[in-house]
Amino acid sequence: MTTPTRFPRCAHLRVSAQFQAVFGEGKRFSGSNFRLHVLPTAEPDGQPRLGVTVSKRVDKHAVGRNRIRRQIKECFRLQRPTLPAADYVFLTKPEAARADNGALRSELLSLLDRARTLKPVVAPCTMPASDAIADRNPTAI
Repeated sequence: MTTPTRFPRCAHLRVSAQFQAVFGEGKRFSGSNFRLHVLPTAEPDGQPRLGVTVSKRVDKHAVGRNRIRRQIKECFRLQRPTLPAADYVFLTKPEAARADNGALRSELLSLLDRARTLKPVVAPCTMPASDAIADRNPTAI
């Protein structure tokens, strides 16, 4: 029997500043039930991290909000090994409260597929370019 893919604590966005960075600098993808904000990371060993917002405007009952939250987390957990390193934040629209679980999952998969098209961030280089080195020391090459 295979072990299910875990969703470790390090894969969650937990601090407000992390959410604000994604909202401010990230790319946005919209669907009928969700809006996905994605901010690629430049860390070489970075991994996908998830943030979820489901407000009381979506559903005033906690049971309904938790159902939507569970669908988002489960879909992300299963797709996480194939996703590029980035911070993903799902904002839920009020229409999601009326959608069934299958419709929510299919839209989540669609948004994650669209997010895969983003170009990864390249970390800034700390070494000078080789032509800059040659300008300083012509015998170095």
